[in-house]
Amino acid sequence: MNFRVISQGICLIFFLYLLFQAAFPLSSFFPADTFLRLDPLISLGTMISSRAWIWSLFPGFIILGLTLILGRFFCGYVCPMGTTIDLSDRLFKIRSGSKRLKNEQRASLLKLKFYVLFFILGAGILSISWVFSAAPLSLITRLYGLIIYPVLIFVTDIFLDLTMPFSMMLGLDFLTYAEPQVLRFATQWFIAAFFGSVMLLVYFSPRFWCRYLCPSGAMMALLGRKPLIRRHVSSECTHCGMCEKKCPMNAIQNDPFQTVYQECIVCQTCVRVCPEQAVNFKPGWKSDIIADRDFIPSRRRVIAAAAVGAGSAIIAHTGIAAVKNDLVPGNIMPHSLIRPPGAVLERDFQSRCVRCGLCMKACPTNTLQPVWLEAGLDGIFSPKMLPRRGPCEVMCNVCGHVCPTGAIRALSLEEKMWARVGTSYVIPYKCLAWEWDRECLVCYEVCPYAAIELKRVDSRSVPVPYVLPNKCSGCGACEYHCPVQAGSAIIVEPMEALRMNTGSYIETGRAIGMDLEADPDRQRRPPDYLFDPQGPGDLPPGFSF
Repeated sequence: MNFRVISQGICLIFFLYLLFQAAFPLSSFFPADTFLRLDPLISLGTMISSRAWIWSLFPGFIILGLTLILGRFFCGYVCPMGTTIDLSDRLFKIRSGSKRLKNEQRASLLKLKFYVLFFILGAGILSISWVFSAAPLSLITRLYGLIIYPVLIFVTDIFLDLTMPFSMMLGLDFLTYAEPQVLRFATQWFIAAFFGSVMLLVYFSPRFWCRYLCPSGAMMALLGRKPLIRRHVSSECTHCGMCEKKCPMNAIQNDPFQTVYQECIVCQTCVRVCPEQAVNFKPGWKSDIIADRDFIPSRRRVIAAAAVGAGSAIIAHTGIAAVKNDLVPGNIMPHSLIRPPGAVLERDFQSRCVRCGLCMKACPTNTLQPVWLEAGLDGIFSPKMLPRRGPCEVMCNVCGHVCPTGAIRALSLEEKMWARVGTSYVIPYKCLAWEWDRECLVCYEVCPYAAIELKRVDSRSVPVPYVLPNKCSGCGACEYHCPVQAGSAIIVEPMEALRMNTGSYIETGRAIGMDLEADPDRQRRPPDYLFDPQGPGDLPPGFSF
């Protein structure tokens, strides 16, 4: 096993460890979003689209700086996306796959990643972020967090069920009573199909994504054209062609003395396969680089790609779902689009969010779900709350602390509680008390902010619920626990959501009349005078018939 494979293995394991640690309570000694911060496209693309300097994304520029010296080492030694593709290449390996494309086709395809890069940057200039569509660390985090992790938990749950008789017989209580939380996410079939396609592209070429499509790789290719650490071939070379044949990036073409450094990922496969041991990597200034014009698109095409990206941004801005400013009338905000607590203003939120899915994976109640097209095409995969799936826990603020770009602010627990995501309201024609005249206390009992009041009205024989808007944070506990099926009788909408890019939620909330006081234990009991002592008795809430 060579050093590169060891490095890839360590980085992938560390990446998966941090992903696993992105959970409530957050206890990792290392930031869970470390690898996302290393992606140069996430760093540059997000800063351009958000028009802000984001300190947490500075490591991406360090990677670019190291690329000037080491070449595209990140692709070959660190990137979990590249490692995953390498694994899939071995799984789906097809003999002579690299020769299924002709030289002319390969030369044309090599320019694709530059078009993707400048398309994204062109859109970013107009504040539309397409980074999520192609940034490798965003994609791979989404794959492992929203697809593979839930599947593994589900399989583990089945395994524990099947082995329960044996674990009981052996007295293994920790296995007998273990109940792993099975997460469920929307859009999973699209994500799975996308990665299935990426993995199957090995039919045409090893590391097809890295070679031809990855925009982060394109950025590093532009900076890694003349690295300080270079490949050298001695006069002992016999032109056997083994290095050209085995190079996973096709960075050696026809002449073994020449190297296309912008494509080389420094994997040193050529060193290992050379029968004459004529190849090595060492510092040097002498260049064997093939002319750039063969691999970098013309200036005209680069401008065209950026212009198309800018055009896509203009179309996105003029779409009916576009939000210019949260405070300007005329915006169409879908009633179900409830952003996580601490989410910055919608336009800034979309320009910063890279849709990595880390906040969704970390959410303990599974309430955060990827959006499909509710917020327009440019809002796809961004997180929203789905209260019917789970409430936002009072004592949890993990989503903001794992967000790599600040799209969700990292707030203290107290500040987070005041970051109202919306307001709940009762649908009388569905409510058991209002419509069916039956006693039900569920929303009253579960509300952690005491934002539900029960009142007597003339037309009903039982107390009915009212929402106190100034006490409601929109956490969704009422909607989640409502016993009415086929849609809750009390729902949360993003009405009166408090979203700020800077400043204190507590001070702002108090200034606008909010009055939040959390009661996580939910020990509220309704006043006795509201209920008929001759009533149906101590039946469970919601089942008083």
